[in-house]
Amino acid sequence: MVKIVHHGAVNGVTGSCHQLFCDEARSVLIDCGMFQGAEASHLEQGSLAVGFPLDGIEALVVTHCHIDHVGRIPYLLAAGFDKPIYATEATAQLLPLVIEDAIKVGISRDQNLIDKVIGRLRSLLKPFPYDEWFSLSSSDSLIAKCRFRVAGHILGSAYVEFKLGSGRLKGANSERVLFSGDLGAPYSPLLAAPKPPYQTDCLVIESTYGDKNHEGRKERRAELKRVLGHCLANAGTVLIPAFSIGRTQELLYEIEEIIHRGSKDWSDLDVIVDSPLAAEFTQHYRSLKTLWDKEAKRKLSTGRHPLAFDQLITIDSHADHQRLVNHLKQSGRPAIVIAASGMCAGGRIVNYLKALLEDEKADVLFVGYQAQGTAGRDIQKYGPRGGYVYLDGEKIDIRAGVHTISGYSAHADQKDLVNFVKRMRHRPKEIRIVHGDDEAKLALKGKLQGLVPNAKVWIPEG
Repeated sequence: MVKIVHHGAVNGVTGSCHQLFCDEARSVLIDCGMFQGAEASHLEQGSLAVGFPLDGIEALVVTHCHIDHVGRIPYLLAAGFDKPIYATEATAQLLPLVIEDAIKVGISRDQNLIDKVIGRLRSLLKPFPYDEWFSLSSSDSLIAKCRFRVAGHILGSAYVEFKLGSGRLKGANSERVLFSGDLGAPYSPLLAAPKPPYQTDCLVIESTYGDKNHEGRKERRAELKRVLGHCLANAGTVLIPAFSIGRTQELLYEIEEIIHRGSKDWSDLDVIVDSPLAAEFTQHYRSLKTLWDKEAKRKLSTGRHPLAFDQLITIDSHADHQRLVNHLKQSGRPAIVIAASGMCAGGRIVNYLKALLEDEKADVLFVGYQAQGTAGRDIQKYGPRGGYVYLDGEKIDIRAGVHTISGYSAHADQKDLVNFVKRMRHRPKEIRIVHGDDEAKLALKGKLQGLVPNAKVWIPEG
């Protein structure tokens, strides 16, 4: 049995961090993510240290640059980690931006400190293209190789395959281990769909939506258009909490399509991205258009710009942000505002919510997972029943409409997760289910046990 120690994402959906042992003395980290919401409650106040020894860890392999997969990297570096950090080429381009923002939000705004951390990060980053094996360790006693495969979650995201063994990695001495990271759903805007590997012996798989299936793309686009149409008719604001990377760009892509197909009225609708980080990521998405899927490339070839259309407005400075919050509260002009954080756990979206949640003309649209203990989960749960939420210690009544479209989640649903395993030619002997609430993990476990009855399918405990 392969030895894996889980340092996160076993009691929920955040803090992804897994340690794969290549032999008794040497190991590799897969992700080093931040805990969020109720899942951070086990940490001592003010302490976000990595919480495990670094002895024998020879590398960090990053699946993608969402904060729940990379947010503890500054603490890893502070603890003295000085080994290679492997990532896809796109992730290596985006990761320093994510880490810089994470430091500013959660650690320090001291630019000298930030520059030192980012400089250290850049010196350790080792980018690799998809589908290319690279060596993690090579000696007479051990050979460990790794490669990134397209995961379809966000730009640059990957699931990671490892080959561990001795000699030439042939026969009984070799073992294949796969970490899913976060898998994307098929037919997501902009991104190619993930393709399962030919084989693996041990699979560590996420289960965020292990108990749910998303709407189809046609249905979710129709629902998005319905909510935005209500905004137009009601002269209100639609607030969309979204992660700066991935979700924001996919929403812009879909909104551009709705506006392009819509009547003249749609041209009056302002689409506002109020996040310097999201705006910067959007620019990187444009520069990395070679990684877009065929549909998106066809739009570009016809002269359309799905991430840079006429109605799109970006807000940079905090002063402009505050002016816009006040303007939307007073003006009644229809607008769509996309702002971080995706779970309403801080960031500029909180100011919009404080200003507009009590406005019956406003709407809040959730398009991503809301972890337990976050303001987003509370609004999602209590808003439809006329409840309230606490934001920055202030009790806010929820009179705005509250909507959820799970199909715009960047995560695979239950059917997609099962198909990822089902379509492997040689299925795993062991499956570990992580990165999900208890109900989701148990539901996926049941499905996978039925699919692979001879495998050990289990849920690790923290």
